[in-house]
Amino acid sequence: MSRLLTALIKSPRLTASVIGAVAGGLLTLSLAPFNYWWCSLLSITIFAWLLAPGSFRNDDANTRFTARRGLWIAFCYGFGLFVTGGSWVYVSITDFGNSSPFLGVVLTGAFVTIMGLLFALPFAAIGRFRARPLSFALAFAALWFISEWCRTWVFTGFPWLFAGYGHLETWLAGWAPLGSVYGIGILLAFTAAVIALALRGALTPLHAPVSVALIATALIPWPVGLALKETQWTTPEDDVARLGLVQANVPQEKKWLPEFRGETIRRYHTATEALHKQDVDVIIWPEAALPLLYHQAPNLMEALQRNAEETDTDLITGVLYDTEQDQRRIIHNSAAVFGHEQQVYHKRHLVPFGEYVPLEDWIRGTIEFFNLPTSFIRPGPEGQQPLRAGALSWAPLICYEIVYPQLVASSAGAADVLLTLSNDAWFGRSIGPLQHMQMAQMRALETQRYLVRGTNTGVTAIVAPDGRILQQLPQFEQATLTGEVQGRTGFTPFMHYGVWGILALAIVMLLSAWIWQRKPSAYPEPEFSGDTAD
Repeated sequence: MSRLLTALIKSPRLTASVIGAVAGGLLTLSLAPFNYWWCSLLSITIFAWLLAPGSFRNDDANTRFTARRGLWIAFCYGFGLFVTGGSWVYVSITDFGNSSPFLGVVLTGAFVTIMGLLFALPFAAIGRFRARPLSFALAFAALWFISEWCRTWVFTGFPWLFAGYGHLETWLAGWAPLGSVYGIGILLAFTAAVIALALRGALTPLHAPVSVALIATALIPWPVGLALKETQWTTPEDDVARLGLVQANVPQEKKWLPEFRGETIRRYHTATEALHKQDVDVIIWPEAALPLLYHQAPNLMEALQRNAEETDTDLITGVLYDTEQDQRRIIHNSAAVFGHEQQVYHKRHLVPFGEYVPLEDWIRGTIEFFNLPTSFIRPGPEGQQPLRAGALSWAPLICYEIVYPQLVASSAGAADVLLTLSNDAWFGRSIGPLQHMQMAQMRALETQRYLVRGTNTGVTAIVAPDGRILQQLPQFEQATLTGEVQGRTGFTPFMHYGVWGILALAIVMLLSAWIWQRKPSAYPEPEFSGDTAD
């Protein structure tokens, strides 16, 4: 231990690396299930402090702040974030991917390293914006967004662990219908950058005009967000649906075993019969509730339709739906409606390895993890219509789809209610399911619609348009939940312009930062010698 402390003291770069990794881990504490929102502000402030002008005053005077240095610090931060916040990946790989602990560590380590690098790449440019405080603050916030946005589509996307999720209940939540979780992240990053600059001595009375403008711009969005919480961007409808949700708590390791199939069907049948006695309009089963292909069990599907008609109750269930295409059998992860109108929705955004295997011809069969029971799914087409059940239209989002802000925003406009079906048994008893639930809450807030979440093992819940959980079932229990949701119409600002509006804002911020640091100023600003930008 003493040698480590000595090494840290003697090497500012090593110290910065360790501090960066610890700061990344702090961000996880702001998210579910911990929910210490202030940890996100502290975490990002430390990160900005490491990148801000003056961060390496102990370095040799001729050392310049290089892109490599910014990239390395950002990588350490991202690595700390994903090691802590993505720890559930190890659980999925070892407990349900049938991998050894050693292989689990290797695969999880590779995943965390890739995600840390992906987080870091935009910050390789931060050295170009360190000449002036305003330039640094604008660029840091814009690059934070770009880092989060890139994680929604590179390698098909892993939009997890965004800073804004920790602010569902803070003043910044009022900005979600306008800028989504991305916008909250930008505001949070800008505030953190200004605090870091103040700690670095860049905001002083000598530079009062710039300092006052920066501090005001960083602080004003917080009370404005509080006021925005009262704004109703969508309008409630007259139609209300009474729901019954079934949480069957089928063990993941038994779900696809033929000998457990009868028990699975019995659990859903018994729970559904009980809900019929409670006069519900719609009954909801989770993702892939039945361990059968849709056309593999025609008698069962006919029985579900007949029962829905006889009880005047619509049933929405997750199911693996098989069709013929180009003389091949295609399997979709779908949501089917039985009742007044039979419909099917096919999941569009799939989970790598869990639902399909990238580079399948090369790696399938090399290890057991690449042969999971549902790793043969194909994506459904774009432009699918909402489902109709219980006098309401539902925007269906299966499992992973709910974590994509743009996908949900584009689907919600034609629907009264958001519906997400999931099977979080893959996460085990890790923090993954609670993070997943928190992201679903943010989608309700961004679109100001009720959200219904049906799962196999939890968290099964009904969420209000302001993101609050109205009702929920405890995890890992076989139970049912009843409640009501009201349809809502209209568009929030984010639903209108989507992520492209936020991206345009980030580009404007970067351009403004670039221009500002090169524009002669009538006010003296701090000079940062020894570690200026390249």
